[in-house]
Amino acid sequence: MSIGVLFNFAATQAANNLNTLSARMSRTLQQLSSGSRINSAADDPAAISIINGMNANIAALSQSVINNQESIGMLSVADGALSQVTNMLERAVTLATEASNGTLSHTQSDAANQEYQSILSEISNIGSTTTYNGRQVFGTVLDSYTSDGSSAGAFLNQLTFSSLSSSSLGSSNGTVSLSAASGSTPTTMSYLGGSSTSLSGTDLRTPADAQKALTAINQAISSVSAQDGYLGSQINILNAQGSVLQTQEQDTLSSLDAIQSTDYATATSDLASEQVQMQMAIAALSQAIGINKNEVTKLLQSF
Repeated sequence: MSIGVLFNFAATQAANNLNTLSARMSRTLQQLSSGSRINSAADDPAAISIINGMNANIAALSQSVINNQESIGMLSVADGALSQVTNMLERAVTLATEASNGTLSHTQSDAANQEYQSILSEISNIGSTTTYNGRQVFGTVLDSYTSDGSSAGAFLNQLTFSSLSSSSLGSSNGTVSLSAASGSTPTTMSYLGGSSTSLSGTDLRTPADAQKALTAINQAISSVSAQDGYLGSQINILNAQGSVLQTQEQDTLSSLDAIQSTDYATATSDLASEQVQMQMAIAALSQAIGINKNEVTKLLQSF
C-alpha cells in the first residue's frame, strides 16, 4: 500500500463509518425521545401512508362520537318536554271527565275550562320555546351524521321532531325506513308519515263539549306517546351506535400504537450497541490519522 499525504483512505473510511453510526444513533435517540418509531417518511415509507390514513380515521371517529352524544342530548330534551306534555294531558283528562258528569255549576265548568285552556296554551308554549344549543327542537329535522372517515362507514340519521302545539300533538302511525348508501349519499335512516292530533277549539263549557274533548285528549295522549316512543327508540339506536364508534376508535388507536410507537426494549438495546460502535469508530479514526502521520514523519526523518 502506497503512503501519501494528499489522501488518508483509512481515515476517510473510518469517518464515513462514524457518520453512518452517528445518523443511526441520532434516529434511535429521536425514537426514544418522541416515543414514535416513525418520525419522518424516510423512517418507514411504507408505513407512513398507513399512519396518516389511520390518524384521519381516528379523527373522524372521535368527532362522530361527539356528534352522536349531541344528537342524544337533543333527543333527551325533546323526550323530557313530551313527558311534561303527557302529564298535562293526563290532568286535562281529569278535568274533562269531571266536566262531562253534568253536576258542575256554570262557575265550576268555567273554572275547569279555564284550567284546560291554560294547559293547551302551555303545551303550545313548550313546543315553541324548547331549544337545544340555541336551536328550536320541535318542528325540525336533525341530520345526525357519523363516519369513520370513509364513504362506506358514513351514516345519516334524519331525526324528526314533529311540531308541538295545541293544534298539533304527537305523531302516530309513522314508520322508520333505512335507505342503502348510493354514491356520495350515505346509508340513511328517516321517519316517514305520522299523524298528529289537534285539540284546537275544544273546551269544557258543557258536558257534551267535555265528552268530545275527552275523546280528543285520549287520542292526543296516544299520539304523544307514539312520538315519545320514536324518540326513545332513536336514543337507544344512537347509544348502541356510540358504543360501536368508541370500540372502533379504541381498536384503531391500538393498531396505530402497534405500528408507530417505539419499542423501548429494542431501541435501548440498539442505542447501547451504537454507543459502543461509536466509541470504536472514534478510536479507529484517531488511530488511522495517527498512523498515516507517523509513517510520513518517520520517512522524512530518515533523510
